[in-house]
Amino acid sequence: MAHHTEKTIRVNISATEIWQVLGDFSSVEKFATTIKSSPIVNDINSGVGAKRLCTFNDGSSLVEEITEFHDGQGYRMELSEFSLPLKSMHAEMSVKEIDANSSVLYMSSDFIVKGGPFGWLMGHFIMRPVMKGVFKKLLTGLAYHCETGKLVGEKLPPGEEMNNVILN
Repeated sequence: MAHHTEKTIRVNISATEIWQVLGDFSSVEKFATTIKSSPIVNDINSGVGAKRLCTFNDGSSLVEEITEFHDGQGYRMELSEFSLPLKSMHAEMSVKEIDANSSVLYMSSDFIVKGGPFGWLMGHFIMRPVMKGVFKKLLTGLAYHCETGKLVGEKLPPGEEMNNVILN
């Protein structure tokens, strides 16, 4: 049985500024606290079919391939080659304009955990809440990087540095 989790945040940054970073598929490590590198691993740099290898700080990795692409708005990815106890996983990232100076960032995932009923329980009670927290950090890091141009590194900046960026 599939699980779904999602997170949105409102930011004081234009959708155009967000898309300049989000649309660069090979640079998620600039704003994700857990990702060390994310090079493109095929000949497609953007759009449907673009594939990146995300290597995490702990040495693990996974591959993300864009399966749906909406220029200036977002994309949906299929994840593969992961060490997580999953049968499958899809994720989506997008930005939606509120007005000229603010936008909503969105991230979601749909996943199926291995292990029958025990796997379903693990997915529902452990993996969904953990992923929601990861999404919040990733979206917050995206907003911070877009606002400041600074790399996020392994830890988000203190809350006071985010007060003018995050609306909710």
